[in-house]
Amino acid sequence: MSEKKVNNCSKTCSLKDVLDIIGGKWAMPIIYNLSKGKLRFKEIERSIEGINTRMLVKELKNLEANGIITRQVFATVPPTVEYTLTQKGEKLLPSIQSLHQWGQEFAT
Repeated sequence: MSEKKVNNCSKTCSLKDVLDIIGGKWAMPIIYNLSKGKLRFKEIERSIEGINTRMLVKELKNLEANGIITRQVFATVPPTVEYTLTQKGEKLLPSIQSLHQWGQEFAT
């Protein structure tokens, strides 16, 4: 007799979607640092220990594509780029701050 798998997609798909957006190693530190306000690319890069330029670019593009951050380019030489959280990104902050506190308490 074979068992049928129960499709729990309604419960797990939204979690999978969230993890696709913020599940990258660097996404939450980027969002957490942007919670302090507008930051330029180099400011973000310097504020996150261990991230390289290529990964930062990749994560920023992903977060922008998913509406978590906005990217504003200024016509200067060299070009100035500032990143800020969108309203959608700001709604993630309580969850990320809770995870940060949990990590300080139990992961150290």
